[in-house]
Amino acid sequence: MWKGPEHPQPFKAYYIGPMFRYERPQAGRLRQFHQIGVEAIGTKSPATDVETIAMALDFFQQLGITHTKLVINSLGNVESRSRYREALIAYLTKVEDQLSPNSLRRLHQNPLRVLDSKAPEDQTIVEKAPSILAYLDEESKTFFDEVKKLLNNLSIPYEIDHRMVRGLDYYNHTVFEIMSDAPGFNHVLTTICAGGRYDGLIGEFGGSDERDTGFGFALGIERLLIAIEAEGEELTTSQSIDVYVSCFSHEESSLALRIAQIARHSGLIAEQEIQYRKLKAQLRTANRLGAKFVVFIGEEEIQSNKITVKIMKTGEEK
Repeated sequence: MWKGPEHPQPFKAYYIGPMFRYERPQAGRLRQFHQIGVEAIGTKSPATDVETIAMALDFFQQLGITHTKLVINSLGNVESRSRYREALIAYLTKVEDQLSPNSLRRLHQNPLRVLDSKAPEDQTIVEKAPSILAYLDEESKTFFDEVKKLLNNLSIPYEIDHRMVRGLDYYNHTVFEIMSDAPGFNHVLTTICAGGRYDGLIGEFGGSDERDTGFGFALGIERLLIAIEAEGEELTTSQSIDVYVSCFSHEESSLALRIAQIARHSGLIAEQEIQYRKLKAQLRTANRLGAKFVVFIGEEEIQSNKITVKIMKTGEEK
């Protein structure tokens, strides 16, 4: 019996759905929100990290979100992160009487979260904290160097922030955030997408070793809409079509349906006239739908078993 992986590796997937936030919502965050997530499971390659980050940036670009900044960091492997955790606890323990209540609570539970603190009393302490990059072993350094090299090869600008650790314990190696400083945010950097590598997480839930690697990100749809608005853009709700199939009678509709199906099977978006309106009305509809081509089917086309195609941009007919 074949015992190979169920899907080719890496397995790439996405999800969209409602989420609920336990902690107190901050500005631009809601108690209930909707999230888009992307995951690539079963790959240890730094190329997957960069490919996924590039896809997130392209996604924002297509939506007109251009005031973006990519920030990356490495948390290293389990051993590197463990050494850094000990060093950070040792540093923070010396100044624990100066920490905010939240950071004091996190000190022994999840000390890396202290680096995320926005409390004024923590800022100076965090600035002087040791850098996790100084605790990376050779494997972790090599992995992070490859991520940076691949980003450079794609001409993707980025900044390294050694204090960025993300809020979840399961991250290792590459973590990243995409931020916006669009005018609508008053040029205050706002995170609109974040994620990272989570090797070992699937094993915590009983998953097999061959799939126990992955990289992904998540973004909130509501915050995404705010980011689009902050750019002064509007989300396009209508999609143009490729082909509008025009016909004028019930007798012609059979061929019209065949032509529409041929177009769809070729990967085109097609609409068919079903009300048999006058030509002028049909052309208005085709224009409103943004059709690139209009296919005309009338008595002559039925008899000759040929169709007439109009290129809407030039008006040329063939």
